[in-house]
Amino acid sequence: MYGVLCLHGFTGSPKEVEPISRYLKTHTDWLIKTPILPGHGVELALKGVGYKDWIRTAEEELEKMIECCERVSICGFSMGGLLGSWLAAKYPVEKLVLLSPAAYVAGPILMGKDFAGFLKSLLCGEKPPQMQKYKKVFHVPISAYLEFLKLARLIRPRFREVRIPTFIVQGKRDAVVPVKSAQYVFEAISSEHKRLVLCEQADHMICYCEESEKLFSEIAEFLSEKEDAKKIALAGV
Repeated sequence: MYGVLCLHGFTGSPKEVEPISRYLKTHTDWLIKTPILPGHGVELALKGVGYKDWIRTAEEELEKMIECCERVSICGFSMGGLLGSWLAAKYPVEKLVLLSPAAYVAGPILMGKDFAGFLKSLLCGEKPPQMQKYKKVFHVPISAYLEFLKLARLIRPRFREVRIPTFIVQGKRDAVVPVKSAQYVFEAISSEHKRLVLCEQADHMICYCEESEKLFSEIAEFLSEKEDAKKIALAGV
């Protein structure tokens, strides 16, 4: 059996990766798991939760999947991409998919522009797509943000230990994780089999972008390829 572990992002839930997990369940006979990281989910409870808790849970979920599957790959979104890279450097993982990997987060100028757009939409009586994101911001303790930054600092040096085939996807309109983050990850990973796809119209929620169906198809094909498949180079959408 082939298993794919899908990991969501910081302050998120499995809903962030639900479109890709649903696509894989529909088009394959693989075992797809989307666990909830400690303190996350529909209702956040991040007070007192640290980055070591997120790593431990991700490791436990992967170990359970390795026990019942002959082959295992990982698909990580944002912070889930950091955790996925940690696992790929430590465990016998076949392939790695990184969606908006949060090696670095956007600076105040870019995030300020996003927040300004959010407020403008509210004033115009619209329901902006960032609604859920900014509703959560006010319920996240500062300590949790600091734990996320600790996780990023811990894992950045580990990217060079990732030597398995890797597929990286980044939205050019992402106001949370800048394009330079994905470019950094692409260059840092030691694998000779790697690809970076830049989606012109996509924001941070890459699984909900306009190009999602085409993207999911490419990811499924990548995960299906045999290890001796041809090398993959830098690309864009």
